Amino acid sequence: MLLFATTVFLSAFLLFQIQPIIAKMILPWFGGSSSVWSVCMVFFQAELLLGYAYVHWLHEKLSAQRQVLVHLGLIFLSILMLPVAADPSWKGDALANPSWAVFVVLAISVGAPYLMLSTTGPLMQAWYAHAFHTPGAETKPYRLYALSNLASMIALLSYPVVIEPFFAVGVQALGWSAGYLLFALAAIATGVVVYRKKVHATLQTQSTEAPAARPSLRECLLWVGLAASASILLLTMTRQLTNDVAPVPFLWVLPLSIYLFSFILVFDAPRYYVRSAFLVALPLSFIALDFVMQSSFSVPVMISLIALTLFVFCMVCHGELVRRKPPVRHLTLFYLMMSVGGALGGTFVGLIAPMIFNAYFELPIGLFMCAALVAAVLWSTSTSTWRVLLIIALLGYGWRLADISIDYVKGYRVVMRNFYSQLRIEDIAQTKEAPQLGAQRLMLHGGIIHGEQFLDPKLRKTPTAYYCHRSGIGLALDNLSQSTALKIGVVGLGAGTLATYSRAGDEMRIYEINDQVLDLARSEFTYLSDSPAKIVPVLGDGRLMLEREPPQHFDLLAMDAFSGDSIPTHLLTLESMKTYFGHLKPDGILAVHITNHYLNLEPVMAAAAQHFGKVALSFELKPTSKDEYCRQSVWVLLVSPERAANLPEALKIGTTLKPRANFPAWTDSFSNLLGILK
Repeated sequence: MLLFATTVFLSAFLLFQIQPIIAKMILPWFGGSSSVWSVCMVFFQAELLLGYAYVHWLHEKLSAQRQVLVHLGLIFLSILMLPVAADPSWKGDALANPSWAVFVVLAISVGAPYLMLSTTGPLMQAWYAHAFHTPGAETKPYRLYALSNLASMIALLSYPVVIEPFFAVGVQALGWSAGYLLFALAAIATGVVVYRKKVHATLQTQSTEAPAARPSLRECLLWVGLAASASILLLTMTRQLTNDVAPVPFLWVLPLSIYLFSFILVFDAPRYYVRSAFLVALPLSFIALDFVMQSSFSVPVMISLIALTLFVFCMVCHGELVRRKPPVRHLTLFYLMMSVGGALGGTFVGLIAPMIFNAYFELPIGLFMCAALVAAVLWSTSTSTWRVLLIIALLGYGWRLADISIDYVKGYRVVMRNFYSQLRIEDIAQTKEAPQLGAQRLMLHGGIIHGEQFLDPKLRKTPTAYYCHRSGIGLALDNLSQSTALKIGVVGLGAGTLATYSRAGDEMRIYEINDQVLDLARSEFTYLSDSPAKIVPVLGDGRLMLEREPPQHFDLLAMDAFSGDSIPTHLLTLESMKTYFGHLKPDGILAVHITNHYLNLEPVMAAAAQHFGKVALSFELKPTSKDEYCRQSVWVLLVSPERAANLPEALKIGTTLKPRANFPAWTDSFSNLLGILK
């Protein structure tokens, strides 16, 4: 048992270690969007499905000895793919079809080793049941699945704490490759144990017991549905946490840990799923999440409610799965159906929904699906009265979720969505900060404002929010030379507010990865059309576009491509800074917007400034009741020491940033978000 457990533990640990490693490796190539992680999850679920299908085929068609020979042969072939590394030739192919490009990169770089790892859990369980067909063999293989989920959770939680802060991503990949070799040795040793049993029949023919009845189609569909429901709720509630509640970069770990923890509990011992208690908690969880979707709570309360409700949903879905698990004869079919459900749920959320929906309707759909499946599970054991009540409750809940879904788009001028984000345009009659200024139009991504404009023709050319005259970027642009035409670069368009600072004869080159942002800036706001300067939009990831272009000789380059509080770290590395400075005039200004509720990015900027021999000046604006146009913002200006010594009086209010002791500068292969938590 120790040998089987070791092999399963290593495979599951490596499965969840490679996911953040390879995602971090390719994230800069596809704009740093959070959708990259969603698509990665879809790929890994699809690989898991392929692996489980392969195991089911082995289990059904080949004798135990032939299974060992075929599987160990494939493991030897997968070793030839080491060390794992993403192919840089795909860099920058996000614009045309980012989802497909991510899939291909992952398939080429980690496809074969990941596939072999994904097969290990169910295959080792089947082999164990075959090799040791003794009393208790019906439960022990399923407990190996609990062990694999425990290993997955350890890998997941250890990465941001133990691996990422201390090792560059290239070193991480090499270490993982060494771990894969260790796994291969354990798998070979396990295969030898099974092979020496010298049984030439499949499990079905070698069993002395009466053959177990094959699960019905209805049962298989229930397995698929329960697994898909949990997968949908995991991904959609993760988005709810990171987009609309608290976009802390580490918060995606919490729901995935809950998801894995529920697997650990129900597969290790079914007694942990107290069915009566969880079925009572289920409707209470539906009600609690309804409040989360419709009301405003403090961030800790909302995180707690989402975490608790997700735990209940996962325990019910996975608990019902375990209650319905078949004898070990059909173990591989059971895991195949589970993986089909997981892959379908991930594909729906990660690939299909962004193409067919303009808002995040997946959460209401996932909730209704969960409720409907529980009703289906209870249907066969319910009396006619209870069945009527189940139908009434399900219809009532469906009506409520439909009403919530309508609210997602109701009251907005425009709601749009694609791979990169969901955008909403909202008109408000007046603001609390400046009611006398009248109506205002906002561009929103989740709960974050990406630009705003007053609708009064007299005020619509006034820079607002994080770009007002008193902000760091406003002070920098207002104090540029007025005697010559200027060339300004902007990475991140938003509503186009910075165009208000340009003059006739100036050129403003604006880099934007999301074509929908450009469409909305042109159709819903007038900053771009009102500007007397030459506005040159460049569609694509700002850093990648700048790397491809000849030097632009900007007087000022503004970096404002962050999606709310989610930090695309590839925009703050030494490699990226080198690109930016290569496009500036010798006395040019690099302005970086680092406003963030959860991370202190000043040490990152100070380390980069020290590396390039620049001076970093921080401008923090905390608006008062007198600030009619401003929102709280933090901008850092990086300038040469000569330029810093001759700054105009208005820019001398900036605070010079000092490097933090023992704080390493970020690079494309190393960044540590834990070290800058506020």
